[in-house]
Amino acid sequence: MTKQFIGLLLALTNSIIAFSQNPNYEVYALKFTSEVTIPSSAIAIGAPKTDSVIAVFMFWLIKGNNGKNILVDAGFHKDVEEAKDFGFTNYVRPDSMLLRLGLKATDISDIILSHPHWDHIDGIDLFPNAQVWIQKDDYNYFVGNAWQKDGLNSGFNKGDVRKLVEDNLAGKLNLVDGDNKEIIPGIKVYTGSRHTFNSQFVLVESGTDKIIIASDNIYTYYNLEHLKSPPIPATFDTTAYVKSMERMKTLASNIKFIIPGHDALTFRRFPIIAEGIVKIK
Repeated sequence: MTKQFIGLLLALTNSIIAFSQNPNYEVYALKFTSEVTIPSSAIAIGAPKTDSVIAVFMFWLIKGNNGKNILVDAGFHKDVEEAKDFGFTNYVRPDSMLLRLGLKATDISDIILSHPHWDHIDGIDLFPNAQVWIQKDDYNYFVGNAWQKDGLNSGFNKGDVRKLVEDNLAGKLNLVDGDNKEIIPGIKVYTGSRHTFNSQFVLVESGTDKIIIASDNIYTYYNLEHLKSPPIPATFDTTAYVKSMERMKTLASNIKFIIPGHDALTFRRFPIIAEGIVKIK
């Protein structure tokens, strides 16, 4: 009887260890503005003038059975007027979007920043309990060299610099050092695109699926489908940007699981869960 009891405890312990090492994640895309048709030449250099894409602002939720509620990017809430200048309306604050999935802002455990452009980083202060993850080199450039005489700071907001520095001082910022890093069990980040100084994309193991949240490392499906043509204008290295897209095709379990940063087609290709929300599956 004692041996059986010990055996049961060992089996239970092993099950708990296995569970903690192999979490299962669900991935959602959430759009928080209206959709706007833009010329493809705005996001792909040299694209035919007759081509167009439907763009939208979005962010992503990775929901785990390990207690993790992880955002990839955090949208914005202080730059709504700037979004309207681009023609985007019907804005819903990112934390309000999450309520449609039954999550409060305080439920968010982590935010993985693909890069520090205003429309991806401004919302980090909406989520007070979140640990923030960003590439070390991207952070250093964002808070430092970007604001020097020859720095490139288009798309950067000084207020967001202050937010990220404050998170660092508060012990809430995690600097990821390099490519192909598992930062949370079952979640890896990769560099190489150079949309910003050292932007990153995210690979999520969701059951047998490997889902890539590319964010602006692939701006739209148009960019992914036209690999031979130049990429978006906003990149430090156009060659690296294309090579990164090619690499994603080798990492995802299916090309349909490569999710770009601003393409409204995402919300037609996957099952609708709630208004403005689809599940990537």
